[in-house]
Amino acid sequence: MEQVNESLKTIKIVEEVEFSAAYRWQHWIRALSIVILTVSGFYLAYPFLSPEINAEPTGFLYALFRSWHEIFGFVLLGVLIYKSFLFLFARKHSNERKAFIDFLNPMKWIKQVGYYLLITKHPPLKGAYNPVQFAAYIGFYLMMFALVITGLILYVHSYHDGLGGLLYEPMRSLEVMLGGLAVVRSLHHIVMWGVIIFVVVHVYMVIYNAIFSHEGAVDAIFSGHKWKRKDQD
Repeated sequence: MEQVNESLKTIKIVEEVEFSAAYRWQHWIRALSIVILTVSGFYLAYPFLSPEINAEPTGFLYALFRSWHEIFGFVLLGVLIYKSFLFLFARKHSNERKAFIDFLNPMKWIKQVGYYLLITKHPPLKGAYNPVQFAAYIGFYLMMFALVITGLILYVHSYHDGLGGLLYEPMRSLEVMLGGLAVVRSLHHIVMWGVIIFVVVHVYMVIYNAIFSHEGAVDAIFSGHKWKRKDQD
């Protein structure tokens, strides 16, 4: 019993700030946008609801879904630009940039994969993300920007005034470079499936870390704080 108490004295639980309020807000706004964009995007590709039949010309359900899709497309664009600014320049987000150091370390990759396979302990990290997470997030944001760009190309074919008119020429040039409108639409759908797969894996890993990690990594996206065990001198 005395040995147990002695070992407990050598462990210190330290509360650390993992994510700022700005990060947490943009995360949940982005998550909401992805859900709405996915549902409305499926409807635009394969309309699964029909408007109520009546004698008035008010059955514009498809147009309603498209308007919500475009509104939250611009919300997503705004959040992506804001998140990119936080990652690149914000002082409070230096822990995210530090993750790039572990991303370049082969031993961290080996130990992290071993941890996921339940054969090694979780390696100590310099930043907020392990190398596998960092690589996954790079792929995720590349897909996000691909969705936004292809979405803007499709958008300028619906609205030709205001922002649509301003973006028309550059988006048309990108459309030609990508091989035409049909190719752009196909790319938009394919990348959407990539995002869906990422979200499924992301939720799985959140549950995994909630079970096997004892540092409050999941709680950090709500509270902003993470608990770490450190040995006392």
